[in-house]
Amino acid sequence: MQGMASAQTSPTEQPEPRLGLRERKKIQTRRAIRGAAYRLFAEQGYDATPVDRIAEAADVSPSTVFRYFPTKEDIVLTDEYDPLMEAAIRARPAGEPPLESIRRGVLDGLRHLVDADLTELRQRTRLVHEVPALRGRSAEGMAQTGRMLCGVLAERTGRSPDDLELRVAVAAVLGAMQEAMMHWVEQGQTEDPLALIDRALGVLVRGLTR
Repeated sequence: MQGMASAQTSPTEQPEPRLGLRERKKIQTRRAIRGAAYRLFAEQGYDATPVDRIAEAADVSPSTVFRYFPTKEDIVLTDEYDPLMEAAIRARPAGEPPLESIRRGVLDGLRHLVDADLTELRQRTRLVHEVPALRGRSAEGMAQTGRMLCGVLAERTGRSPDDLELRVAVAAVLGAMQEAMMHWVEQGQTEDPLALIDRALGVLVRGLTR
C-alpha cells in the first residue's frame, strides 16, 4: 500500500503469490534503491538527501531511480504490498463476509512486508508521520489501493466498483489502517503493527462496542 499475523489473532496461512523473474528483478532493484535511501535518510535527514546521492549509494544511475520512482516521495510511498494483498483477498473463501475477507487479506499480505524488513516499515511510517510532503502524497497511493480493493470486492459481491456502499466500506478500511499505523508511530513503535491493524479492522467488522 502506498502511503502493511497478529500475536493475538493468527489469520489462516495463504501461499505467497509466485512472481515472474522479470517482476522479481524489478522488485530487487526497487528494494535496493529504497534501502539506500532509508540509510541516507537516517544519516542526513529526508530533506537533505538528494536523489543523485541515493542513486550513487544504490549503485544505479539517477535515471534508473526516476524510472522506478518518479519523485523522491515515491521512494518512501511505493511498495509491493498491493499485489500481495490483492492475491490474499482473492484466496479467501467465496462465502466469507466481505469485510472479514479484507481484514484477513490485509493481514496476510502485510505479514510478508513485516517479515521482510520491520526496520524499513518503522522508518517509512515515521517519515510519513513527520514529513508534510509525504503525508500529502500518501493520499494518492491510498486512492490507488482503494481502487484495487473496490475492484476485488466488486467481483466478490457482484456490485459495481463504483457502488457507493462498497466505496464507503473501502474508505473505512483504508482510514482504519492509516490510523493504526499513525498510532503505532505516536506510541513509539513498540507494539506489534499487525496486531494494531487487526484491532482497527476489527472495529469495522464488529462495530464500536462499550
